[in-house]
Amino acid sequence: MAKHEFQTEVNQLLKLIIHSMYSNKDIFLREIVSNASDALDKLKYLTVSDDAYKSITFTPRIDITFDDKKNVLCVQDSGIGMNEEDLNNNLGTIARSGTKAFMEKLTEEASKDSALIGQFGVGFYSAFMAAKKIDVYTRKAAGDGKIMHWSSDGTNSYDIEEIAKDSEVAKTYGFDKDETTGSAIVMELNDESKDYASRWKIEELIKKYSDHIAFPIYLHYEQNKYDDKGKITSTENKVDQVNSASALWKRSKSELKPEDYNEFYKTFGHDGLEPLHYVHTHAEGTQEYTTLFFVPQNAPFDMYQADYQSGVKLYVKRVFITDDDRELLPSYLRFVRGIIDSEDLPLNVSREILQQNRILDNIRSSSVKKLLSEFKKMGDDASKALKTEEAKRSDDEKKAIEKWNKFVKNFNRPMKEGLYQDYANRDEIAEIIRFKSTDASGTGENNWTSFADYVQRMKPDQKSIFYISGSDEKNLRANPLVKAYTDKGFEVLIMDDDIDDIVIPGFGKYKNEFELKAVNRAGSDEDLGGDKEEAKKKEEAFKPVVEKIKKALGDKVKEVKLSKTLSGENPSCIVVDENDPSYQMERMMKAMGQNAPEVKPILEINGDHPIVARIKESDDEALIANVSEVLLDQALLIAGVELKNPAEFIKSMNTLLS
Repeated sequence: MAKHEFQTEVNQLLKLIIHSMYSNKDIFLREIVSNASDALDKLKYLTVSDDAYKSITFTPRIDITFDDKKNVLCVQDSGIGMNEEDLNNNLGTIARSGTKAFMEKLTEEASKDSALIGQFGVGFYSAFMAAKKIDVYTRKAAGDGKIMHWSSDGTNSYDIEEIAKDSEVAKTYGFDKDETTGSAIVMELNDESKDYASRWKIEELIKKYSDHIAFPIYLHYEQNKYDDKGKITSTENKVDQVNSASALWKRSKSELKPEDYNEFYKTFGHDGLEPLHYVHTHAEGTQEYTTLFFVPQNAPFDMYQADYQSGVKLYVKRVFITDDDRELLPSYLRFVRGIIDSEDLPLNVSREILQQNRILDNIRSSSVKKLLSEFKKMGDDASKALKTEEAKRSDDEKKAIEKWNKFVKNFNRPMKEGLYQDYANRDEIAEIIRFKSTDASGTGENNWTSFADYVQRMKPDQKSIFYISGSDEKNLRANPLVKAYTDKGFEVLIMDDDIDDIVIPGFGKYKNEFELKAVNRAGSDEDLGGDKEEAKKKEEAFKPVVEKIKKALGDKVKEVKLSKTLSGENPSCIVVDENDPSYQMERMMKAMGQNAPEVKPILEINGDHPIVARIKESDDEALIANVSEVLLDQALLIAGVELKNPAEFIKSMNTLLS
């Protein structure tokens, strides 16, 4: 046998799985059966779309056999099968960076850890929770006819060999017949898992987790016959189908219970947790299709990776077509898992046709609108529940609030991407996304506010929605510019997502009426009012001070101005020219390897502050230079901007202190 080392990540993962105590080992069978179903799905599609496979007689089935004396459990499918390359790719490595994310999550107590199996593309390996050794016998459909054997005890390596067609093991699993394809997963159970080699245990788990699998699952077992004295008279080999084998999404909503959807999602979504929300739609008329979408409780591990895996599968007349088409839903909804099943697309539809298909475009458009309306309803239900006094809230109201908080925490950021991705639905998306705010409703861990709520609280003569963007909520709240607005009764939205500086300026106006204005942009202070004549006189009086500071700072700043907003203990702040990118945008562009233009700040000074008064009265150039440096650097720091030369700031500060 050819010996291969496991990929390092797989090796680490197997040690964690084998040597950790999991509260729910049952899910390993769900994962193995789900993989068998996927293999059947793929072959079913190829037999109608690929000439190389059309001659294959496709008889889909999953067979489960066990030996309670040898403690062996086997799951065999008649699906696509694997060749040597597939075995190395599928069982020797883990695609993308799922394993690292999985292992980072394996830090909490065991009861929570078990729910993570399956979320990170590690479903097959979960079998090592129950098995001390796994053998895989497989032949690829429309391949070279070779029967391959993969074997591992879950330590450092695995073996691969070709086995002869006339060997005993080939005959055991039917591979002595040329037409037999698919895979047999043979698990030698460990001492703690012997109860899985039992008819009743297997039947219970299949009913619980895999009843909806669209292919028949057959359980093979021996049934004893007894005489009237209780002695065994004969033993009969029996085969029973143990699942209903109907596509759950095609069944009527009226006959399905929440538990049916939840169990289907756990298998379909490879998730140990129930879905946060589900939407089941059947459309008839000019086009007939069914959709079943799920929102997971937690964000998928690859949600922010460029090569994220689509969570939506496309079927045509219940025939699986693809699960790798990221055009089925827009990318800002990439966290949604689900199924689209069309009655109108041709069975042999190709990926190129899919990308330009009008039928699919209509299904996609309707699906997006349905999902957005569901998300809005979730938010409305939570807002309504929050109006009830906390002590008097019903269980349903508490659940609505908890559900919405989970949605916002996990999916608010990708939803914001829709503001610039999906122009047709941007008004609907604007009603869903949430923000932190200086108002009490947007302050605190689980408190959020919406544009609609903000507008309701606006001052009677207020025309704009004010916000501040940056990278840290705490810093943004402490920004002196925010205080200047709140002191005058204006609410300020706190936007600390990295994407806010991209989507919000492009969004422009809420309901085409209320302009969004960044308080840390030049010119926004015009909305604060005040005596313009008085401000002009003060500006003239401080012109010499402004010129001194500008001369001292040189090209470190774009401009120095007397602030109309600052008061009290804050001597200075920075704003960015309305035509320049923000500091957040500059950081993002650099992180993406792009040449970002250097952002030069506009320094605003507080004319009433003692530090500024000191410059006004002094002609000492060294003192003015040191004070100017400190005024700029502390304004940058409080705005969350990293100083280019911290040593110079410390030097200037120490000079002034001494």
